[in-house]
Amino acid sequence: MPVAPLPPLDRLDAARAVLAAKKRLGLHWDKIAETVGRSLEWSTSALLGQQPLSREQAEAVGSLLDLDDDVVDALTLPPVRGESAVDMTDPLVYRLKEMVQVYGATISELAREEFGDGIVSAIDFELDFRRVEDPKGDRAVITLNGKFLPYRVW
Repeated sequence: MPVAPLPPLDRLDAARAVLAAKKRLGLHWDKIAETVGRSLEWSTSALLGQQPLSREQAEAVGSLLDLDDDVVDALTLPPVRGESAVDMTDPLVYRLKEMVQVYGATISELAREEFGDGIVSAIDFELDFRRVEDPKGDRAVITLNGKFLPYRVW
């Protein structure tokens, strides 16, 4: 009986291949980000499938991680964003969701008071993640820096 061809890889398949290669080679995201030529945070997001990669960037990562051509091709597909790209049961992701549940209304109210009626954009956006040593236990400082977009009145 003939074997059916495998379906083409998608961005999430490519992300799993990147994670496996990263682990196999013992690399850190900062080294991979240097190869991509972008920030640590953006490059990590891109290689997890949530930002676009150029052919040149995908090939550079493919070379560094010794990825198959089909994985490199999949890295150039359109990004996959939203809940389908994130494991919402991951404890850290779940806790971030909890932070928004607890402080989301506060952030929304403070933004409305400071800027007016609108949203903070994830399109014109920067993320910074850093570790801060603290004698009571190290801290994770996450800075979400998005452009404010007022709602339009017409």
